This record gives sequence, structure tokens and C-alpha cells, in this order.
Amino acid sequence: MPGPKAAPRDGRRRVAVVGVALSDCGRVDGPTPYALHAQAARRALADSGLDRSVIDGFASAGLGILAPVEVAEYLGLRPTWVDSTSVGGSTWEVMAAHAADAIAAGHANAVLLVYGSTARADVKARRRTSNLSFGARGPLQFEVPYGHTLVSKYAMAARRHMHEYGTTPEQLASVAVQARANAATNPDAMFRDPITVEDVLSGEMIADPFTKLHCCIRSDGGCAVLLAAEDYVPDTAKEPVWILGSGTSVSHTTMSEWEDFTVSPAAVSGRAAFERAGLTPADVDLAQIYDAFTYMTLVTLEDLGFCAKGEGGAFVEKGRLLRDGELPVNTDGGGLSACHPGMRGLFLLVEAVRQLRGEAGPDRQVTKRGGRLPEVALASGTGGWFCSSGTVILGRG
Repeated sequence: MPGPKAAPRDGRRRVAVVGVALSDCGRVDGPTPYALHAQAARRALADSGLDRSVIDGFASAGLGILAPVEVAEYLGLRPTWVDSTSVGGSTWEVMAAHAADAIAAGHANAVLLVYGSTARADVKARRRTSNLSFGARGPLQFEVPYGHTLVSKYAMAARRHMHEYGTTPEQLASVAVQARANAATNPDAMFRDPITVEDVLSGEMIADPFTKLHCCIRSDGGCAVLLAAEDYVPDTAKEPVWILGSGTSVSHTTMSEWEDFTVSPAAVSGRAAFERAGLTPADVDLAQIYDAFTYMTLVTLEDLGFCAKGEGGAFVEKGRLLRDGELPVNTDGGGLSACHPGMRGLFLLVEAVRQLRGEAGPDRQVTKRGGRLPEVALASGTGGWFCSSGTVILGRG
């Protein structure tokens, strides 16, 4: 297969997602994280219909000391463009933005993003304990002595939103209920049994106002996404899903440096992504939003412009986030019900692409009026405790 041409001097190449896949997910006790990386990568490459020789770019984070080098070696790849950006859950949206820019400029032709984790299996086998802290070095040394864990930081932010805007526990709980309803028809989801608002509110308190069902699950799993220059699209197995626009942003590390607990960095990354795509929130048919906690979904919807600041509580009520709702959100069940093996942002891109391709299946495929497939999807990842954000807008045609 001939290699693609370099980017023209007077323009940039279009970039498409040409392959996506999940590894085995949920309860996966046998394979190592490296094996899940390989499984997802092989499946994504098969999904694309391209030969592995086209891959000259590689992005990886979260495994090993030299993530993109070690994982690439395990996969038998020798990339000439690499990225190891690690900014928590938004890592993969940020990496996708970097990769798309590199491909558009001709610095790479096909970039593989891959992730795998055995977070649940490791705890079960006592190879590790549950993470309560990101460490006590640098700026965090001023917070760790007071027992300020990751979940408590999100809970504090949620409480501030409740104080400022009257957001209720019931409204937050409805996010978890709708995520579980979306997961019900997803055979890959870890939890599929329906839950109610009362189930969420009556659960074990983790960090006020979050009970257990306000918090993401712990699972194993991996996934991969292959991006390629437009030159390769005629040789791919499926219709491309194009990168229309992206944006990234960082906010803070220490809570004392966060000016407003009710505004996430998605307010910046989302605005940039929409401007670069030439679109508005009204053009989006479905959204995949990082949901380690229910509040993340609510405040990210506000900051991306799907509703006004302070109106997120009212917006998430009445089934708007369901697969057949006004704005389908986390159509696979999200981190609250489907899977959450760690830095989940890459799973958002996989689900967005599958929905745009019409591959979600008859029981959970999002459709527009007249049964038409969705045309525009958004994936927005959040890292740390609202420390970073990456937003990617994808479209068909």
C-alpha cells in the first residue's frame, strides 16, 4: 500500500478515526495490562482493515516507566511519532488532539492510541490497594495531611454547586439512574440491573453528598483507537468518522488555586473545540462525558454549553440523558455502570465512533428523527479533580 502524501503547503490533511475496539472488559482476572493493550490494538487494527505497517505514530500512558516505548515494544511497533501526555482521565482526548494535529501537518500518518488496565483484578488479588491519594509531593503536600482524598474534592465541588444554584441530591442521583438505564442494553456493561433515585440516595455514604452509586465502578479493561490521514480512508474497511475540532485545557492542582468550584476546564476546551469545528452545542446529536462521579456529568454539560450555568440540575432530569432522550449521554452506561478501569477517556471516543457508524446494535443505537443515524458526537474527558479537560468533536461525512 503506498504511503500517504505529505501535507500540502497551503493546507492541512483531514484526519479520521478509522478503527476502534474494546479489549475484554469488566471482570478480567487472567490477562496482564499489556495483554489487554495488545488485544485492543489487534481488534482496532482489524476494525480498520489496514495493515499494521501503516502505523507510524503511537500514544500511551499509565503503564510502565516509559509508557509509549515499553508498550510499543510489546506490540512490536517502532513508531516515529509518540505521545505520553498524562493528565488523568482527559489524557486520551488530549492525545487525540495532539495526534490529529500531527497527522494534519504531515508529521505522522496513522497514530494508534491504546489503553489497558487491570485495576479491579489487581485489588482483588491484593497486588495493590485502592487509590486514596495521588501522593504527597509538590503542591499536594499542603492538602494531603488533612485527608483530602480525590473523592472528597469532587464532593466539595458538588456541595458548592448545590449551595450556589440549589442543585439537589435527587438531580445528581438521576445522572446515575440514566447511566444505568443506558447500560441495560449494553452487553459489555459491567452493571445492567436498573436502579432508582431512592436506591442512589439510600446507599452507603462515601463523601457527602456522594453515596456509592454516585461514584464510578472499578473494572478491568482496555480499548484502542486508530487515527489516520485522509489518504488512507479509501482503503479502510468502514466509513470514516472525522475529527472536526478539538480543544484542551488545564485548571489547577491544589483546590486553593481553583477560582470557582462550579466551573470545570471543559468551559475552555469545549469552547475551543466548537470554534475549530465551526459548530455549536445545538449541532451535537450525542455526548460521551467523563463520569467518575455524577457531578462531573452535570457540570460538564453546563460548561460545554448544553445548558446555562446553574441549570445543570434541571437539565439532567426527565430522561434527557437516555439513549432516546433529548441529548443522549454516555450511551454505553459510562463509568458509572459500564466500565471504569482507570483513565477512561479513550472509551468515550470508542463509543462515540460506534454510535456515529450505527454499530451500537438495535437495542441501544441512537437515531435521529426518521431513523437516521447521528451525524455529530462529542467526547469530553476530565482529569484529576477537574484539573484538566480535553474535548473532541467527531462527525460523519
